[in-house]
Amino acid sequence: MRVALITESFLPTISGVTTSVCKVLEHLARTGHDAMVIAPAGAPAEYAGFPVHAVPAARYRQFPVGMPSPQVHRLLADFAPDVLHAASPFLLGAQGIAAANRQDVPSVAVFQTDVAGYARRNRLGPAAQSAWRFVKWVHEGADLTLVPSSASMTDLRRVGLRRLAHWSRGVDLVGYHPNRRSDPEVTALRRRLAPNGEVVVGYVGRLAPEKQVERFRALRGMPGIRLALVGDGPSRPALERELAGMPVTWLGRLDGPDLARAYASFDLFLHAGTEETFGQTLQEAHAAGLPVVAPRAGGPIDLVNHGENGFLFVPDDDRDLRACVSRLVLDPGLRRRMGEAGRRSVLGRSWENVCGALLGHYEQVIDERAAVRAMVAVPLSMQR
Repeated sequence: MRVALITESFLPTISGVTTSVCKVLEHLARTGHDAMVIAPAGAPAEYAGFPVHAVPAARYRQFPVGMPSPQVHRLLADFAPDVLHAASPFLLGAQGIAAANRQDVPSVAVFQTDVAGYARRNRLGPAAQSAWRFVKWVHEGADLTLVPSSASMTDLRRVGLRRLAHWSRGVDLVGYHPNRRSDPEVTALRRRLAPNGEVVVGYVGRLAPEKQVERFRALRGMPGIRLALVGDGPSRPALERELAGMPVTWLGRLDGPDLARAYASFDLFLHAGTEETFGQTLQEAHAAGLPVVAPRAGGPIDLVNHGENGFLFVPDDDRDLRACVSRLVLDPGLRRRMGEAGRRSVLGRSWENVCGALLGHYEQVIDERAAVRAMVAVPLSMQR
């Protein structure tokens, strides 16, 4: 199979979209398929042995945003893919889907960024409806839209999209593992984070407005805790002011083994943002054996079973957020039981399983497009 991936985010930018695209490319390489990538400027020349073609980009809040380019049509025509995979399509992805349709190439679009949620959070009023209209216009061009959560499925159906299927995200079950807590490097990190044996409340993700990390202020004055924040982004200066005086360790952006050690050093994981279409870091926390506290909104609803592997607090209710964290802080046995349940909940979500399901979606749209071609080729008299 020849797969063209067009993505709004790619290395060196670290994001959920980037991680997903990288894992898909690695799986395609392992399983003997061919691929190429179209990504915003700044990307490496290749990944997993496949060529990466960079197109012009503008910067927005530290992210490169791929701009429509005449290169896209030519690159697709030269590669002649069997299927186009559009990762979180926006401007660049929309152009890729349109080009694929002109070339009679089936496409799969992955819904991964809550564009309309951004407009709503920033009180843009009618712009929220405009954002949803744009999302609908982009995804209607694809043969199939893959959706990560039940909340996103509901949103997309509400705006009239119908060619939808569920596709989850994988998690590294080896790199993120409860056994890492016994590593000497993790022990040393815990001594740094909690020198007096405090409970470490951890977070991993971008420090950006949509993540709502400022809501960690609800834990101010809670005895026996330390906060450990992994990530960087445009909100860090404001967050340092907002959380001033609280016991916070800023760990910066981490990846690979360093990130795995950070998860292993936490006692529980807190996510406060209400706009997650999925919640990859919640999965990683569960894989590491941590209980998760997150809002009852968006992707976390599918990942956190309230009272079993964590708690879902009422969105925008800081008192409920604090109460959920407090229950875990005060009860080591509950943390352990919920952490074990979290680990069990992700055991079937290896990237190999998830990417195998993706190949099935590719084959579906390829077969459906072939059937349409065959029908068109049959003389009208024979179709009666």
